[in-house]
Amino acid sequence: MKRREHLGIDLTPIIDVVFILLIFFIVTSVFKKDELALMLDLPEADAKATKIDEDQVFIEVNRNKLAIKGIEVSFESLEDNLKEIKNNKKPIIIRIDKKVEYERVVKILDLLQKYNLNNLALVTREE
Repeated sequence: MKRREHLGIDLTPIIDVVFILLIFFIVTSVFKKDELALMLDLPEADAKATKIDEDQVFIEVNRNKLAIKGIEVSFESLEDNLKEIKNNKKPIIIRIDKKVEYERVVKILDLLQKYNLNNLALVTREE
């Protein structure tokens, strides 16, 4: 009489399924962006890098558009968003395309000064 050998579980198909699931989740996942809405060509500078916190407000400006916190807005809507900021020590990060007219930059800086938001930084591209 033959003895039956105890057969173990074959792990090869399980490993294949795990790798397929892993590849699926990597390919379909969305990586977090830094709340950037506009494609900007930033000017170059030699300034030191600053740390980016979660509670900072990002303002982006290009020739035709304006965005705050990753959402495109108009100047009137930007003013409404700036009114809502209660903490005037909150950091304001401004990303301005190098081809933007100076007048648009001045309008934004005037709005920030109007609501006493003076803790701001202009983002540039490293050389």
